[in-house]
Amino acid sequence: MLETSARLLRLLSLLQTPREWTGAELAERLAVRGRTVRADVERLRNLGYPVLATRGSAGGYRLGAGAALPPLLLDDEEAVAVTVGLRTATGGAIAGIEEASLRAPAKLEQVLPSRLRRRVNTLQAYTVPVPRGDAGPGVDPAVLTTLSALCRDRERLRFDYHDHAGAATVRTVEPYRLVIWGRRWYLLAWDVARDDWRTFRVDRIRPRPRFTSRDLPDDDIAAYVAGRVSAAAWRYRAKVTVHAPAEVIADRIGPAASTVERLDDRTCVLHTGADTIETLAVHLGLLGADFDVSGPPELLTHLHRLARRCLRTITSSAPG
Repeated sequence: MLETSARLLRLLSLLQTPREWTGAELAERLAVRGRTVRADVERLRNLGYPVLATRGSAGGYRLGAGAALPPLLLDDEEAVAVTVGLRTATGGAIAGIEEASLRAPAKLEQVLPSRLRRRVNTLQAYTVPVPRGDAGPGVDPAVLTTLSALCRDRERLRFDYHDHAGAATVRTVEPYRLVIWGRRWYLLAWDVARDDWRTFRVDRIRPRPRFTSRDLPDDDIAAYVAGRVSAAAWRYRAKVTVHAPAEVIADRIGPAASTVERLDDRTCVLHTGADTIETLAVHLGLLGADFDVSGPPELLTHLHRLARRCLRTITSSAPG
């Protein structure tokens, strides 16, 4: 059992390197058969390590990203490098991670073998860092995440900014890179308004939301949009007072052709229109109620002409 556990740790250490291993290569490194390699890979998967396998002559095994962070195996040099790096970075300028920056190296040093812990402590004891002045204001990790995502996705950013003199401006930029200089973070971006490259201190950037939520203009959004869209396309428009309840007229004339405004229980105002005067007159003829209309003049002329035509037809068709 001890031999199997040691072999699994050795296999895991090999898979954590950024490359693919063929079954034959792993079998040679571990001094076992290919069948044993396949069994060990399955054991690692059962322990939660996402070992990926690709078929074919160019295929092999590699360790993928999982849903949780599994234990990592570091060799001596990697362990020393990570521990020293974490100790050095503890005084960084990212706000909100100070506690985590202290916990991580403490956990790592706790499990270091004594020979490695001695190397780390000796390096720290005999290293004199060059003072870099004050740490400066901290940077919100959420802002760093937002800026890096915008750089990756090539999306513009609009933000409030205070320059070194304290002057407030609103900037629109195309962000490209985040740069750490000393203990401060900077954004390199193309300033759209100034048509030039600019560098911005990240701690002075306040990204603006896309928009501020407002109350909707109407409870019936479909009818509201239909009325606006149809009205924009009309060549001729008319405002008509109809002597009938608003709900009755709304049922007779669809929202694509008009909007209805209630005046009282027996009267409403119809806002309607059409591309031609003839079509507009047809809309009014479908109302099935008396109405008053003041324009446009072309509509009044057409209605008079239509009324005379209808009267003439009625007169000529009357029984003798």
